[in-house]
Amino acid sequence: METSRYKKILLKLSGESLMGRLDFGIDPVILKQYAEEIKTIHVLGVQIGIVIGGGNIYRGIENSSDGIDKVTGDHMGMLATVINALALQNTLEHHGMYTRCQTAIDMARIAEPYIRRKAVRHLEKNRIVIFAAGTGNPYFTTDTAAVLRGIEIEADIIIKGTRVDGIYDSDPEKNPSAKRFPLINYDDVFKKNLKVMDMTAITLCKENKLPIGVFNMNRRGDLKRLILGEQVGTIVTETAPSL
Repeated sequence: METSRYKKILLKLSGESLMGRLDFGIDPVILKQYAEEIKTIHVLGVQIGIVIGGGNIYRGIENSSDGIDKVTGDHMGMLATVINALALQNTLEHHGMYTRCQTAIDMARIAEPYIRRKAVRHLEKNRIVIFAAGTGNPYFTTDTAAVLRGIEIEADIIIKGTRVDGIYDSDPEKNPSAKRFPLINYDDVFKKNLKVMDMTAITLCKENKLPIGVFNMNRRGDLKRLILGEQVGTIVTETAPSL
């Protein structure tokens, strides 16, 4: 039987990734694909927490140019993450997985409020917990929310699913000669200003010695391979040698 290297993970997904082939909103094909990928590690007994962004619906701080102030925009962005969380929850359950959705902003009719002890208990019962509405505070990204929840549930690793297979020295979608780092430490991420997560999230990971895995969520099988400990994407860890 296959044995996972990580027993408890926090999976961070971007809202934009849910658009798939669409210009806006949620592509049901992508939702189904993600549910199938998540199920491959759920059956291994991995405890799974998920944080998902809301950029496919509304981007908070970055949308302040539309006349909406940053705090209001961020609150709108938090609500967008709840929409995505409910869509993902529904799809996961259609694939036979038990889930709970917890929100940092109380909305008791549609989801549980975030309570750390309840979240940990759900995970112990093999339920997937989706954490929505970010941290509940403006000016914090969903990357920071993912790291915060990962620390709180004592995850073994934060896994960020992106459109590229790891961290590169430049944008691989623009530069075909970009070099991928299979292993890198936090300090080098800071020095090279690599766009893995925002600096608040990286700092939290460094201070709490929480590794980060970055991989291509759209490449089938890579999530499971990463969980099994195979060399997939990039791992950011305190013990990686300096570049």
